Amino acid sequence: MSYVVGLLTTDGNLSKDKRHIEFTSKDLQLLKIFKENLGLKNKIGFKIGGYSKKRYPRIQFGNVVLYDWLTKIGLMPKKSKMMGKITVPDKYFFDFLRGHFDGDGSCYSYWDKRWHSSFMFYTSFLSASEKHIVWLRNNVEKLAKIKGYLSKVQKDGVYQLKYAKEESRILISKMYYKENLPHLKRKYKKLMRILSIDNKENSKSR
Repeated sequence: MSYVVGLLTTDGNLSKDKRHIEFTSKDLQLLKIFKENLGLKNKIGFKIGGYSKKRYPRIQFGNVVLYDWLTKIGLMPKKSKMMGKITVPDKYFFDFLRGHFDGDGSCYSYWDKRWHSSFMFYTSFLSASEKHIVWLRNNVEKLAKIKGYLSKVQKDGVYQLKYAKEESRILISKMYYKENLPHLKRKYKKLMRILSIDNKENSKSR
């Protein structure tokens, strides 16, 4: 459930009618995971998104009890810029963070030409709410003892929390702490590919 809350925190929406919950994602696999974890029978439909007019898979359903619970832990209608802390038990925080990462997170790698055989990689999280991203950073620091780097992406008006290689390794091990956890396959494969390259580079330097 904490993973599902992470997904809703990034790509979910609570209707003003205090009943309906919506989850939209370009990744159909996430919709299927979301549906399975909540035991939903609703069909996956499509939503026209923003200026691009692209069609994105989405699922919408009504559940007053779940809606009320989500608002009590920190979610809300039109949450993007107002959201703050999400009440998630420490025990399940990294399941929540994995959902957050699958929703709005990213990872990338490159070779730093300034240094011989220097392979760099980063993991990052995005939010339009400064209050929320600061809470996220503080909680990660408390539970994983890593600080990350917080900045504002001016062109998008969003905040980015980014972790470099050594901190990313710690974070990845926390988010994927055992096999068969719900996760977005394409992002996990990318992370594993990056770690594999870095492991090879580390073995060369020994």
